Amino acid sequence: MSQLRLDSLEIFEDVVRCGGFRAAALGRGVSSSAISQSISALEEALSIRLLNRTTRSVAPTEAGEQLLERLGPALHDIRTAIDDLNQLRERPSGSVRINTPGPAADHVLCPLAFEFMKMYPDVNVEIVSDAAIVDIVKQGFDAGVRFGNQLAQDMIAMPLGPSLRYAIVASPDYLRERGRPDSPRDLLQHDCIRRRFPGGTMVTWTFEKDGDEVEITPQGRLTLSSAHHERQAAIAGSGIAHLFEDYVLADLEQGSVIELLSDWKKKLPSWYLYYPNRRHTSAAMRAFLDYIRHREWPPVSN
Repeated sequence: MSQLRLDSLEIFEDVVRCGGFRAAALGRGVSSSAISQSISALEEALSIRLLNRTTRSVAPTEAGEQLLERLGPALHDIRTAIDDLNQLRERPSGSVRINTPGPAADHVLCPLAFEFMKMYPDVNVEIVSDAAIVDIVKQGFDAGVRFGNQLAQDMIAMPLGPSLRYAIVASPDYLRERGRPDSPRDLLQHDCIRRRFPGGTMVTWTFEKDGDEVEITPQGRLTLSSAHHERQAAIAGSGIAHLFEDYVLADLEQGSVIELLSDWKKKLPSWYLYYPNRRHTSAAMRAFLDYIRHREWPPVSN
């Protein structure tokens, strides 16, 4: 058997977790060919094929699956042992990887991370914007961010920022041409800018006033999947948009959009940071959690 390099085992785990050489290479900051060479050297050292390769994907062979099953806990123990030494350092080091929807990254998580990194210069932070629901443990994330506190029982959740509200906005030009809706149901007669989730379902709009709750499925010619693009479309007069307030505060002040149905705003839960309950938490992640716990969030205005 050829000499076996332990780092190639970690690379093998990354390739399977990421679903390919290119994604694993991007995560490590190296070339795809370097990843491929490491896997080839590992297979040569073990004298067995670990991955089935096609032009579109890679998948573990039976031997690869067996190795991966034993490898995960072993690599976790090694990382834990190294991180235990990290506790003896005056300043935590290591990495924090977080999966989050774009709006939470834009207005809460990124500003927090930038501030945190100034306080902890030895900690690396990776934020992956993704609206899809993912298995954060399987995908190698330390934590995730989701809307509301409805998470799996084996996860610990903590509020990340104040409660949220949506704003319904349109440009002055659109309103001059189409008129102003007086109630949520009037929106059904307007050109609304719709949003589609990654899973394919369309976003519904919910309103509340004096105990009366109304939910509509907006109609319109334009469908998007990004809050940034919805904001651009609203400013351009393409229709009425449904956006978190943070996206349009400056636009409202400048008059490029006008808020509609403000008395029908529904108060929503905050974003929540969640992380596994039964998993060793690294020194870097513990520092980040402690940093968040000591934050004071501003209240949402009525």
